[in-house]
Amino acid sequence: MVKKIDPSTLDLSDNVVTIKRVTKVVKGGRTYRFAALVVVGDGNGYVGVGLGKATEIPDAIRKGKDDAMKNLIYVDRNEAGSIYHQIDGWFGGSHVLLKPAPEGTGIIAGGPARAVLELAGIRNIRTKSLGSRNKRNVVNATIAGLASGTSPEKVAKLRGKTVEEILG
Repeated sequence: MVKKIDPSTLDLSDNVVTIKRVTKVVKGGRTYRFAALVVVGDGNGYVGVGLGKATEIPDAIRKGKDDAMKNLIYVDRNEAGSIYHQIDGWFGGSHVLLKPAPEGTGIIAGGPARAVLELAGIRNIRTKSLGSRNKRNVVNATIAGLASGTSPEKVAKLRGKTVEEILG
């Protein structure tokens, strides 16, 4: 069961990953709209992504931010500010490989994945983007991977064991 998060209790910051101009050709000419891909996060484990579309750029960014707040996830992190284990994130044709890293490594990631990881509060991680380089799919693959990560506490609880038994 996923715990519902109230975004108003979090101090969220946002990052616009990309803004695309979309053209529709109609009988009277062309109509232009904008699509904004926005990532929001509190830098302390909560992160979300949203897409907003509007005729003006500020409206598209606002809609994208509102959509991202509706899709927040929590990311489990270890003491080094990294993830606990290697994770593969898939979305569409994109595949993102997320590997834990020791303290001092920093965020080794491309632009779209970096935006998600920084706002999630991850300080040390190595990533590789495989497959499609589409920014929207890379961001969603990163989110999907982070959502599928677990902590030793969760695994111990599922197996009915203690954390020491799990870690050996």
